[in-house]
Amino acid sequence: DVAALTAGRTAGVAQAALPAMEPSARAKAQQSIDGWLAQPLTQDAAVRIALLNNPGLQARLAALGVADAERVQAISLPNPHLTLGRFTNSQEREIERTLAFGLMDLITLPWRTQRKAERLQIATLQAAQDVVQLAADTRRAWLRAVAAEQVAATHDRMVEAAEVGTELARRMAQVGNWSRLQQAREQAVLHEANSQRARARLAAATAREDLNRRLGVWGAQAQYQLAPQLPPLPATALPADGIEATALRERLDVQAARRQLDTQAVRQGWSRASAVFGDIGLAYSRNTATERATGSSDIKRGWEIELPLPLFDWGGAARTRAQAEVEQSAAQLQDTAVRARSEVRAAWLTYRTALDLARQQQAEVVPLRQLISDETTLRYNGMLASVWDMLAEARNSTQAVANAIEAQRDFWLAETDLQLALTGTSPGALQGLTSGAAASTTPQGH
Repeated sequence: DVAALTAGRTAGVAQAALPAMEPSARAKAQQSIDGWLAQPLTQDAAVRIALLNNPGLQARLAALGVADAERVQAISLPNPHLTLGRFTNSQEREIERTLAFGLMDLITLPWRTQRKAERLQIATLQAAQDVVQLAADTRRAWLRAVAAEQVAATHDRMVEAAEVGTELARRMAQVGNWSRLQQAREQAVLHEANSQRARARLAAATAREDLNRRLGVWGAQAQYQLAPQLPPLPATALPADGIEATALRERLDVQAARRQLDTQAVRQGWSRASAVFGDIGLAYSRNTATERATGSSDIKRGWEIELPLPLFDWGGAARTRAQAEVEQSAAQLQDTAVRARSEVRAAWLTYRTALDLARQQQAEVVPLRQLISDETTLRYNGMLASVWDMLAEARNSTQAVANAIEAQRDFWLAETDLQLALTGTSPGALQGLTSGAAASTTPQGH
């Protein structure tokens, strides 16, 4: 089922629950959601809330009921047809009774049952992809929202430093120790800092609203508090060994492409026979003729079989179509496998580069900027540097911290993409497979 297919694929969350239909289970899930929202929201809790509360996911999972109903209908015996006739003339009255049913419907019942089961499995894979995709999207939204709030806080500190510089410049200009040009430069720095802070606050609000949509919350529920900071960088990187084999073995789109090929191969064997002999019918008749004059009756019983004569259509077109569908599915499987290999290689390269950049920013750039700021303060105390030098270095240090936060965010976004490429799917991959399966079952910056 969907829960089994998504195990280990929901953005690092183990045993994430999915929406339930029973009222008691829904009430219990809502209690869990309220409890998670009452505390600082972690990425684990965000993913769990989204999988339980996202209305779009609930609608897509409910669509599985349609596929299951079609499967149940397919395994049911076809209804027979009863024909009644009454004919009279001046001599007699005749009553005809005929019970008929489609013989091919009975013969192909096992195949149709298997066919509908395959469609249900493909629909289940589609629902599993939706779950995995929502989990990854929610984790990305949480990472962006937390990072945006952290960056906005650094811009608050930069504005405070710029305000100090502007006020000092105003006072020095008042007493004639500072030129209008120098004062204007400090005012420009303050305006630029305010503009950057406004953009940072807008980015934080936008990222939070994106997270709200994933979580399916509004009103009072949307007043939750986010976790104060991003998770720390890992001590070691994931190795590149075996990532292509893992993707080919675990990805849902590859599994769906394989299943689609198997389904089309089975269907090919039935296509010609179904096209030529699809209208075979078997009927049992019981006719009663009653003479008006004497009242005597004569009963006739017998069987009838209806066979189409393949004079013009020997199933060549159906056979050609089935063969083309098999070739299409085989090519689609190969294309999916090639894309999976390429995507996982690109995702790992992005992951590794993002980790190196984030480590460099945290381990080298930020400490170096802090050292420069400390040395500038010492020089200011020794009257070897001005207060403007000290304020400028304070702004540079704060900007370095903001850059480090963004680099840390980019790494975790890359890590999410890598996990999706390894065990998840490509966006839109299964939609194409599902539409193809449905068609084949019809008759004919900073």
